[in-house]
Amino acid sequence: MTMRGPIHSQRGVAAVEMAIILIPMLVLCFGITELGRALYQYNGLVKATRGAARYLSQQSLASPPAGETVDGIRLKARSLALCGAFDCDGLPALVPNLTLAMISVCDPVACAGTHANVLTGEGTTSLVTVAVGAGDAGYGFLSVVPWVVPDITFGPISITMASSTN
Repeated sequence: MTMRGPIHSQRGVAAVEMAIILIPMLVLCFGITELGRALYQYNGLVKATRGAARYLSQQSLASPPAGETVDGIRLKARSLALCGAFDCDGLPALVPNLTLAMISVCDPVACAGTHANVLTGEGTTSLVTVAVGAGDAGYGFLSVVPWVVPDITFGPISITMASSTN
């Protein structure tokens, strides 16, 4: 009896095993990559919204500086959240499919009932809020591989800060 029979019957087994393992490994790899991309875009939205709220909190909307209007200051804050600059002409959005219409601003002038003279334990202050995807709209992340990770709709991202000037 020779040992040739069993050795020949094992040819190609490694290739079959690799094919069986390769599919779940590729799905796992694509899934991790897409979730990382979704987290990256969400983080970009949060940072852009925070930067816009910080800018807005440093502006005096009750008495804007010479040459500025309240609407112009609000537009600058929304533009900061959209493209990272005061003027978005020719600049892409920080994250795909983000539009200026998806960004809202609430300040002591526009939302006087909720953002002006808010009582705190230390006295009163005014607030500013910048929101992406206000209401229930949120921001939609479009997956490149929806068969692995479906499209995700992030809830509204809202940043509220105390205004440094009333």
